[in-house]
Amino acid sequence: MEILYSPFHFFIFITLLSTAAELSRSADMITLFQPVRDNETLVSAGAKFELGFFSAGNSSNRYVGIWFYNIPVKTVVWVANRDDPINGSSGVLRIGRGGNLVIVDGTGRAVWSTDTANVTSGTVAAQLLDSGNLVLTDESNNGSRNILWQSFDHPFDTLLAGMKLGWDLRIGLNRYLTSWRDSDDPSTGDITYKVELQGLPQKFLRRNASVIERSGPWDGIQFSGLPLSPNAIINPEFVTIAQEVYYSYQVINDSTITRAVLNHSGTLQRWLWNNNTQWTVIHELPNDSCDEYAKCGPNAVCRIGDAPICSCLTGYTPKSPQEWAMFVWSSGCVKKKPLNCPKEEGFVKLKGVKVPDMLSYWVNTSMSLDECRTKCLKNCTCTAYTNADIVGKGSGCLLWYGDLLDIRKLIQSSRSQNVFIRVMASDLGKTSEVQAGSGDNFELPTLDLEDITRATNSFSSLNKIGEGGSGSVYKGLTSDGIQIAVKRLSQNSRQGFDEFKNEVLLITRLQHRNLVKLLGCCINGEEKVLVYEYMPNGSLNSLIFGNREGNSLVWRQRFNIIVGVARGLLYLHRNSRLSIIHRDLKASNVLLDGEMNPKISDFGMARACRGDQLLEKTERVVGTYGYMSPEYAIDGIFSIKSDVFSFGILVLEIISGRRNREFHQHDHNFNLLGHAWKLWLQGKATELIDKQMEDSFPMSEVTRCIQIGLLCVQQSPEQRPTISSVLLMLESESTTLPQPKQPGFYTERFND
Repeated sequence: MEILYSPFHFFIFITLLSTAAELSRSADMITLFQPVRDNETLVSAGAKFELGFFSAGNSSNRYVGIWFYNIPVKTVVWVANRDDPINGSSGVLRIGRGGNLVIVDGTGRAVWSTDTANVTSGTVAAQLLDSGNLVLTDESNNGSRNILWQSFDHPFDTLLAGMKLGWDLRIGLNRYLTSWRDSDDPSTGDITYKVELQGLPQKFLRRNASVIERSGPWDGIQFSGLPLSPNAIINPEFVTIAQEVYYSYQVINDSTITRAVLNHSGTLQRWLWNNNTQWTVIHELPNDSCDEYAKCGPNAVCRIGDAPICSCLTGYTPKSPQEWAMFVWSSGCVKKKPLNCPKEEGFVKLKGVKVPDMLSYWVNTSMSLDECRTKCLKNCTCTAYTNADIVGKGSGCLLWYGDLLDIRKLIQSSRSQNVFIRVMASDLGKTSEVQAGSGDNFELPTLDLEDITRATNSFSSLNKIGEGGSGSVYKGLTSDGIQIAVKRLSQNSRQGFDEFKNEVLLITRLQHRNLVKLLGCCINGEEKVLVYEYMPNGSLNSLIFGNREGNSLVWRQRFNIIVGVARGLLYLHRNSRLSIIHRDLKASNVLLDGEMNPKISDFGMARACRGDQLLEKTERVVGTYGYMSPEYAIDGIFSIKSDVFSFGILVLEIISGRRNREFHQHDHNFNLLGHAWKLWLQGKATELIDKQMEDSFPMSEVTRCIQIGLLCVQQSPEQRPTISSVLLMLESESTTLPQPKQPGFYTERFND
């Protein structure tokens, strides 16, 4: 009997097959018959990660990505088609021909593929695991599944627990992080973080080819450039075998949610999901100025806390004393005298440091430290040695030849490496053990008043670039052609002398890209002078206030200034040894370098306190009205939240282009803060925006910054966020912001 099937019957048959397949589908799987469309997602079996289509920031482009499922803040950790987005919501992620995972747009064009060879369709599936790994597998003859491709082998900007950063030498696979282009664009940026195999394996943070930071080699416990401290969050691991060289970590507690993220600004940050409320940065590289690669040049050591932070190794002297006097250290140091090799030489110990870079080296894993010393001493080109591994009593031998580059003293160094530097016998007579740094003995280079007078053309009024209550600031040019800013304190101001001492004592301890750099000082009779790096774009005060026609900052510049000031404050408030409260943060104390990077200046009013001192009281209120918090101006009580209040005022001024105290509006007598609060309550916050800004900018980002500014100026210090929370709000648009409460000092003024 012949059975005939009509097209209708065939349609029913296919529909039933599809329905059966859909019913059997796992929520974490993609199969041949079950793709993921733009409005669908996968969720891992333990509900830890989710995969689907998303848009970044204010962009309408669509990407396939993976993000945390079990937290309320959408945090993307991996993107497939980062350089080939889809326009519109027609995208599909599916198993394509040959069994590869592919993303196709509405026209059927493939914009991304796993591009795995030797894959057969029909037995292939993709699964999202609880680790955040997306794996493509096929079924073997015995029923087991073989991994054909996995997202962990193709990292994005995020390193999760269990991921490998480094090399599979069997297939030449190099797994490394690459930053976003910017906060709205996940395409390939110019910042990378890699394990590099030249010399001993090390991790390098680079902007294109230029090194930003180097980890140092693995010493058996950690990378030598990191301070050793108990870690209750992760267990790091570094594997070096014939087949693989990689770094990885596991969380100690399964409930911990953490990630390492490569920021497009050039930093690597360790984030922790904190108390089920927000992401918090717990570590950052570079963490301070000494983390900057080769900060002090060859044959020198960098130590945060010393003034200056760079010093030559024993037996070496600055190659350019003039540059070193101006805190320009890149030329480094050279030997004072040629070594008398092989006679009358020895070694001094440099304790607790990141070992030099592997420019020219030799390594042996089986030698003892004594054998290592003997081998170095016999070779006249050997300049230093150390153990290759510090576990236990130490083992192995690492020798350097020639210049020693990128050495830094570690803040916590109880078990970190010691490096033995080759010196002449005369240097051995001075000391048998040299430590990198001199503790709290802060000394600033003393400059000659005659040279400073010459550089400023006798403090000519034509050279004056600023003036404050404690003195004037002049532009100068040294005999070496270096531009400087010279702060000449008022000779009849006792307050000025107190500020002078305070500024020298504090700022010599501080080194950060968003803090102005102090180069030297001069005390000559009644003359007291501070010399700083010169900021060619002057103060923020001159750029956002007054007659600014043709000189208005675009929004991106304003936003970068806001973020930069926040980063500078974060360093002050969370410095490893001191907590610094600035007490006079305002537009005129934010200076801008040649690339419009902001730097906080004027630490004459600043106060240092212990990290556990939340509040202090003073009988002498100093600072600038209009920026002072209510509790400080009225009761003399100050804390890090006082700086947060000042920062909030500064944010509102940057957005509006108007001063808080001098603000006037025809329909009320509020200051700028009161005006901003009034507009916020009326839902008209965008009316605060400076009319001189460009026509096109991300309105949601500007409005978000207004909200952050209002959160910072709330009446109660307890209600104001910390500056670390502020940075999180600024840098992560997915973070939900609370509604601000009533600000302080916003009541109307009444004129007679």
